[in-house]
Amino acid sequence: MADFKTPLAKVRGLGSAKDGTHHWWLQRVTAVANIPLVIFMVVSFVGNAGKDHAAWVAWLKQPLVSVIVILFIANTVYHMRLGLQVLVEDYVHGGTKVASMLAISFTCVLIASLAIFSVLRIAFGG
Repeated sequence: MADFKTPLAKVRGLGSAKDGTHHWWLQRVTAVANIPLVIFMVVSFVGNAGKDHAAWVAWLKQPLVSVIVILFIANTVYHMRLGLQVLVEDYVHGGTKVASMLAISFTCVLIASLAIFSVLRIAFGG
C-alpha cells in the first residue's frame, strides 16, 4: 500500500509513544536555556571567589540572584533527567527499565527540591 504521509507528518509521529520529537525539542530547549544560566553562574562564582561566607550569603540574598540560581537548578536537573531517560530507554532492557526510570525521576526531584530549599532558606534567612 502506498504511503501518502508528508515527510513532516512522518517525523511528528516517531516512536510508539508518538512524542519522540517533543522529547528531542525539550532537550534542546533546556540546553539552550542552560547557556546563559551557566555563564551567569560561572561569572558569579569567579567574581565571588575568595570571599567569606557572609559575602556569599549576601550575594545569594539578592532577589534576582536567588531567582536565577533557582532557575539554574530547575533547568539543569530537568535537562539531566531528560538525558538520563534517553540513556535508560536506549540501553536498559527488561524489568530494570521501569525501576531505573523511577529511581531517576525520584532522585532528580529530590536533588532539585533540596537545592531549591537551600537557596530559599538562605535567601529568606532562618
